[in-house]
Amino acid sequence: MPKVVCDWKTLHDFMVDAFKGVGVPEDDCEIVVDVILESDRRGIESHGCNRFKPVYIDRINAGIQQPVTNFEIIRETPTTAVVDGHNGMGQVVGYKAMNMAIRKAKEYGMGMVAVRNSCHYGIAGYYTTMATKAGCIGMTGTNARPSVAPTFGVEGMFGTNPFTIGVPTDEEFDFSFDCATSITQNGKVEYYERIGEKIRPGTVIDIDGNPVEGDAGEALRQIRQGTAALTTLGGIGEELGGYKGYGFAMAVEFLSSVLQDGAFGKELDGKDEKGNIRPYRLGHYFIAIDTDHFLGEEIARKKAGDIIRSVRASKKMPGEERIYTAGEKEWEISLRRKDSGVPINESVQAEMNKVRDDLDLNYVFPWEK
Repeated sequence: MPKVVCDWKTLHDFMVDAFKGVGVPEDDCEIVVDVILESDRRGIESHGCNRFKPVYIDRINAGIQQPVTNFEIIRETPTTAVVDGHNGMGQVVGYKAMNMAIRKAKEYGMGMVAVRNSCHYGIAGYYTTMATKAGCIGMTGTNARPSVAPTFGVEGMFGTNPFTIGVPTDEEFDFSFDCATSITQNGKVEYYERIGEKIRPGTVIDIDGNPVEGDAGEALRQIRQGTAALTTLGGIGEELGGYKGYGFAMAVEFLSSVLQDGAFGKELDGKDEKGNIRPYRLGHYFIAIDTDHFLGEEIARKKAGDIIRSVRASKKMPGEERIYTAGEKEWEISLRRKDSGVPINESVQAEMNKVRDDLDLNYVFPWEK
């Protein structure tokens, strides 16, 4: 069964009803679904509908993620806050935390919120876009289950730990840099398995220090078993700068755990000492810097636009027509998909069918017509 495009309204309504069916409050459902679909709008399919059932629905049903989010403020100052998410919906935690950081930035110039005991919060770029829309420079990051090896190591010691920054510009789209500090991420390997693609050489290392190649499903199993790990940006060793990705990953790990006294490393593997599943207890951070507290949003947007336009206008490689800046490709994909929908692969089609049937929801999907 090939990919079938499903329209935005059907996907939105179905997922809202599905999350309501497993106990998520309606207002929170809207937040969660908007984050999921924003990933697909931007063409980041590894973090969109592909994760609807296995990462969110299944974890709620397994009891390791709470459908009702208790957003508890542990400590707060005019410019900072520490929040405990109590293993609730990561998207809801992230949305509320970044809103809090933006409010503080608008009043005092800068705001930062550190979060502990949360769950997977979707694409990090969603939250930095919240900031740029408000005229702020936004930053966020999250730690994750340990699947990435340090330079000269072979054991997964920290997560894919995205380093994410958004800068408001005077163009149709803002600068939005959102990527893992590993070469690839678990979601991408999961996506390759779903569509039958092989993993990219050099992105996974086995316990003996050898590159893992070939079947993505087998690579994923080895990562889950602890006999293989993802590699940091720059790759294996130091020759191509693998230590740089390692350093960035550690910076995200610190910001996601130190300020909020949160879990880190092997504590985030989702299993207790007996091997039983448990909440992941992830940490996040959210930073907003208000441009109006410097020389003003208009000046900042124009300057950022001038910078990215100068970069795009620079000399190109032979055979290449364009130089892109972060967020540009995703913006163009969103325009192309705006009136159509999301291409849903066979595996996700089956997952959506099952969730619908389990919850006795009244939907007929395009792949069934």
